[in-house]
Parts: sequence; structure tokens; C-alpha cells
Amino acid sequence: MTQMDNFGKFLEGLRGRMSLREAAQKSGLSHAYIRDLELEKNRSTNDKIKPSPETLKKLSEAYNYSYTDLMRKAGYLRESLSDRHPVVDIDLHHILFIEISAKEITYHAQDVKVIKSIESLVDFTEFLENLDRHGFKKLDNDLFVNLHQVRRYSERDGKLYFDTEARGSYVTISAIRQKRFHDLILRSVARNTNTSLEYNFGRSSAGVTLLPAEE
Repeated sequence: MTQMDNFGKFLEGLRGRMSLREAAQKSGLSHAYIRDLELEKNRSTNDKIKPSPETLKKLSEAYNYSYTDLMRKAGYLRESLSDRHPVVDIDLHHILFIEISAKEITYHAQDVKVIKSIESLVDFTEFLENLDRHGFKKLDNDLFVNLHQVRRYSERDGKLYFDTEARGSYVTISAIRQKRFHDLILRSVARNTNTSLEYNFGRSSAGVTLLPAEE
């Protein structure tokens, strides 16, 4: 990926009427280095320079400008068609499950999905930690399921449904994952449907029958 043309001029425009010394004070960078970045060269050696992601983070905060957009303009991130999707902020509370491939992340909600490029994430590790905080569990190599949204569990075929009637969206997990997360899934379904953990082994369509919690 390449840096946008006249990126230095762009940085200078972001600084606007702010003096170099004020920009230095706000960003923690030296005023001389900020000016070098605007000129796109080290004035001592005349070598071309490019700001690091850490430097861009400091400038984004000093100039109150989007870090992601600044990273993209500097050539660190790729803009894809999926990045132009009208949904800017994805509310993970309403996401049922997420599929991750080598290049894309697909968010599945009720009757809609949003695809984002991996390159649009500045910190993939932080992304995974955020999933865990929102109740997502990795139930396959490329599948993260929001356990707060699971409403029915079929042990027989490893299906997790997101509605109590088992007529809508579902995901299928392997027997190995079933065994590992069995108790957690049962507790999640009980919590989400306000039922108890008492169940029978009848041959119901869902495989597991949870009973209404006693009041």
C-alpha cells in the first residue's frame, strides 16, 4: 500500500493555525519532527520519511482526527468496498455470530450481515478481546458466537439457534466443540430464555428441553 500524494501537506492542513510548538506540546512529538513530517523528509539528511503508526496515533489525538482514516491515508490500511458500508459502528450486542477469514470479517445479525476487511482493524488482538468482553466464544476455527443471543441448543446435530422455535438463523459446531462448551451453552440458553437447567433426554427437535424457571 502507498501513502497518499502530498500526505505532508495534508498533515500541515490538519495542524491548521496551530503553531508547531503547540502541536508538539499536544502530541508529545518535537516541533522539528512534526515539520519534517509535513515536508516528508528529514531536513538533516534529506531522506524521505514516513510517520509510524504510533506517531500517527499521537497526531490523531492532537488534531482530533480519526486514527483509522489517518492510518489509511498514510498507506497502512486498505480501503475496501466493505469499508464504505453505511454502518460505521457495529453494536456487538445485536450480532449473532461472526465469521473470520484470512481477509474479511463477516458480522451476522438478524436478516443482515456486514463485511469488513481485516486490514481495517488497527489492532486485531484488541478486536478479539472485545469479542470476549461481549460474550462471544470461539466455537470453531473461524466462528465466534454471541452466547447472549443463543436461544436453543440441539445436541443431536450440534446446532445453536438464535430463536426459541428453531426456525431462524443457526450455526453448527463440531462434536469436539460441543463437548468442550456443553455446560456453558446450556447455562447460556437457560439464562437467555429464563429457564432452569433441568432438562430431559427426549427425542425432541432441539435435543435438549429446558424447563421454565420457578418463580
